[in-house]
Amino acid sequence: MFTGIIEDTGTIAALRPEGEGRRLAIRCALPLAEVGLGDSIAVDGACLTVESVAGDTFEVVAGQETLALTTLGRVAPGRRVHLERALAVGARLDGHLVQGHVDGLGTVVSSEEASETWVLWIDTGEALARYVARKGSLCVDGVSLTVNEVDGTRCRLNIIPHTARVTRLASLEPGDAVNLEVDVLARYVERMLGLGGGGLTWDKLREHGFG
Repeated sequence: MFTGIIEDTGTIAALRPEGEGRRLAIRCALPLAEVGLGDSIAVDGACLTVESVAGDTFEVVAGQETLALTTLGRVAPGRRVHLERALAVGARLDGHLVQGHVDGLGTVVSSEEASETWVLWIDTGEALARYVARKGSLCVDGVSLTVNEVDGTRCRLNIIPHTARVTRLASLEPGDAVNLEVDVLARYVERMLGLGGGGLTWDKLREHGFG
């Protein structure tokens, strides 16, 4: 489990095939002396398992499904990636609950500086749009963000100066693909209301304590 609060922006130092997947060596400023083999680190929002640690570099393996569902299948050495270690029990939750399970790819529609913020419009696509709500949470490349506006399959996200400085979100350009993870609560609510078919009804709402 993660929070979507980025600890460091690392750099992919090397890539090589690993079965049907890829092994990524990532150089970073994380306190790797505190990182053990088998620990989880979110890389651009995808939860991966640490396979080795040496100096300022750790290695993870992204499997075939991860490569197909995320941007990690198209990155190259030198690419900067957002990093976050798994949430420790008792730690403060400053973002929102993030699983590190990328739901799909979004596409940057526009990105521009506006007054004290950086305004990012992302097209989530039809499949994920139903989970995105104004003032709800959306994880973009591992970063917890608040949705400020929704227009069809597109949503507006305002990036505050601190987030723009410590992530690479301000460098995104129209057409760039980004990893998206929707709020886990939205997925569970949909599942609960969809049990037995029939969609959302007044009877079903009353059954779950509403009205």
